[in-house]
Amino acid sequence: MGKKIQTLNIGAQSVTLAEYEVLGKNSLKLLNYGVAKLAAPLDSGNASAILSPALLEIVREKGIRPGQVALSVSGQMVFPKFAAIPFAGGQEKFDQMIRYEIEQNIPFPLDEMVCDSQILGDTETGDKSVMIVASKLDQLEPITSAIMSCGFSPMVVSAAPLAVANALSYNLGGSDDCVVILDIGAKTTNLIITEGEKFYNRSVPVAGNSITKEISQVFGCTLDEAEALKLQKGYVSLGGVEEDEDEQAGAVAKAARSILTRLNAEVNRSINFYRSQQGGGTPTKLYITGGVALMPQIDTFFSSALGIEVEYLNPFERIQTSPSIDMGELESNAALLAASAGLAVQASASGRYNINLLPPAIIADRKEKARIPVVIAASLILIAAGICFFVGVQRRGDTLEAELSEVETRASALTLVEGHIKKAQAAEAEMTAKAAELKALMIKRGEGVDRTVAVRTALGSDFWVHSMVPNESKTGIRATIRAWKDRAEAAVKLNTEKNGTTLTAAEIVRDRFARANQIPPESISQKEETVIGPKGEVKQFVLEHMFK
Repeated sequence: MGKKIQTLNIGAQSVTLAEYEVLGKNSLKLLNYGVAKLAAPLDSGNASAILSPALLEIVREKGIRPGQVALSVSGQMVFPKFAAIPFAGGQEKFDQMIRYEIEQNIPFPLDEMVCDSQILGDTETGDKSVMIVASKLDQLEPITSAIMSCGFSPMVVSAAPLAVANALSYNLGGSDDCVVILDIGAKTTNLIITEGEKFYNRSVPVAGNSITKEISQVFGCTLDEAEALKLQKGYVSLGGVEEDEDEQAGAVAKAARSILTRLNAEVNRSINFYRSQQGGGTPTKLYITGGVALMPQIDTFFSSALGIEVEYLNPFERIQTSPSIDMGELESNAALLAASAGLAVQASASGRYNINLLPPAIIADRKEKARIPVVIAASLILIAAGICFFVGVQRRGDTLEAELSEVETRASALTLVEGHIKKAQAAEAEMTAKAAELKALMIKRGEGVDRTVAVRTALGSDFWVHSMVPNESKTGIRATIRAWKDRAEAAVKLNTEKNGTTLTAAEIVRDRFARANQIPPESISQKEETVIGPKGEVKQFVLEHMFK
C-alpha cells in the first residue's frame, strides 16, 4: 500500500476532508472523502467552536483516522504579490531582496505575518519572476489550533486558488496554454489565470451569496428562502425575449444573470490587467468550478459573454478513485473537490505551485515535541484510540440492532443470549458517554494551544519563556522570561530606532505581552528584572498576568 495523504479544504460554508493514496510517481487515488456544513461563517474568533465539530463529524461518519494533513484556506485570507527580482550576489542576497519586497508590499508588520515565496521562472529581461504569498498569523493560528485539537497535524497550509491551479495543471499534464479558472464559491470567486510560468490570482467578492441576496430582494423573502429557491429552480438566463413558463424560475434565472454579468465584467477587467501589466496572452479557455458551477447554463453564459470555450474543471480526470466511492455522489461533489485534489497533488510533490504558509509556532512546537517523543506518542495514540473507539462503538451498535431482531424471533429458546445482549447494550451506553466526554476534552484542548501560541508569538525570537506557573494568590500566571543580554540590548536599540521611544528590555517584553490576543493588557504587572548566569550574560524578567 502506498503513502496516504489527507487534505482539508476550508470554505465559507463547508469543509471537505479527503484521503488519497500515492500509487507511484504522478499517480494518485481518492480513497475516501466527506463534506460537512459549518454551523456559522468561519472567522478567527470562532474557529474552535465552528470548525472542530464539523471536522469531527466527518471523522465519525467516514471513519477517516486523523493524521498529517495538507489544508487550504480562502483566497481572501492571503496577500499575493508578484515581483521581478534580479538574481545577483548569490542566494543570500536574493533572499534579502525577496524580504525587502515583502516589507514594502505587505501592509502589516512581518512578525504578524507568515510568508512564503516561489520562483515561477525567468522574465524577458533575465530577472526571476517570483510569487510571494503572505497571511496574518492571527487568522491562521486559530484555524490550525482547531485542526490540531481534533488530532490532525498540519504539514502544508496553502491557499484555495493555488490548490485549484495545481489540480488543473496536474490534469492538463503541465500545458502552457493561457487559461482562466473561475472557482465560484459562496462568499467569493477566485479568479486564476495560468500561462506557462506566469500566474495571476484575484479574489472577487461576487459569488453565490450575491445571487441569493439578489433573489431575496426580487421576491422580498428571507435569505434562507432565497437560497432554497436558488437550489430548487435556479439556472442562468441567456437573455432574449423568450420567457420561462414558470414565472418564479424565470425571475430567479434573471437574478442569477444580473449577478453573473457583474462577475463577467470583473473577469474582463482582470484579463485586461493581466495582458497589459504582466505581458500575458489572450486566454483560450475558461474552466469553472465551485458550488455555483452546478447552476444550469452557467457555462453557456460565460462562453457567450467572453467568446471563448468554457469547460467544467474535472479534478479526477487523472486521479483514480476507490471502488468503494459512490461515483454518482462524487460527480455531484466534484465541483467542491478541486482544491482538495490540488492539495493532494502538492503534498505528493507533483504540484506546480508549492507555497506553504505553515505558522512558525507549529514548526517550533514540532521541534520541541520531538524532544519528548514518549509523551507526544502517548497523546496522539490516546486521541486516535478515542476516535477509533467512538467509531467502533457506533458500528457495533448497528450490529447489535440486527442481532436483537434475530433474538426477538427466538426469545423463548434463547433467554440467556438475550441477557448477554442487554448487558452489552449497557456497556455500549457507558462507552458512548465516555466517548462524548473525550470529544468535549478534545475540543477544549485547543484552548491551551491558543494560549501557548499567543505567548510564544508575542515574544518573537529575542526572548523565550523559562517558566509559567500560577502566582502566589492563584489568581493569575507568574511568567519568567529570559533573553541573552546582547539580544535584549539589541531589541532595545532596534525599538528606539524604529519607534523613537526609549524602553527597557523589560518594558519591551511587557509591551509585547500587552499586544497578545490572549492576555488582557491591564492584568500585566512586572515583578522582577535580574541578571543571571556566571558572567551575567542572561537577563531575566518576571511578569504576572491573566489569560482571557
